[in-house]
Amino acid sequence: MIEITVNGAKHQVDVVPEMPLLWVLRDELGITSPKYGCGIAQCGACTVQVDGSAVRSCQARIADVAGKQVTTLEGVGKGALHPVQQAWIEHQVPQCGYCQTGQIIQAIALLELIPEPTDEDINNVMSGNLCRCGTYERIRVAIHAAAAKMGGK
Repeated sequence: MIEITVNGAKHQVDVVPEMPLLWVLRDELGITSPKYGCGIAQCGACTVQVDGSAVRSCQARIADVAGKQVTTLEGVGKGALHPVQQAWIEHQVPQCGYCQTGQIIQAIALLELIPEPTDEDINNVMSGNLCRCGTYERIRVAIHAAAAKMGGK
């Protein structure tokens, strides 16, 4: 049994240590916000936070996150919308929406590291999260708006 904490709740899962976190979340725990996109950590659809850092869950082994705090979109905001989620809605970021949970989790991690990001900061940090619909400009605008809500510029 491997113990992980997801969105503040402790779970024991009986899986092989090499199983990707993505499949534990989706198949074992029923947490479906992280999406399977590429399976090689190149698209960002599966992004979650592990101890506050953005991680591609398709490549993170469950054994490597044992005892750590995993946060998915379901755990963001603590019952209310997070400022990034609010900005996403206000600026109508999603088009198809498939990549958006990974985009939001990555944006939250960005703002925790850089409270007042420049366009260059946003482009650099968010470049690993692909959006087939091309909503990158709306993502950038929403991140700046969320930064302002959170006390940044």
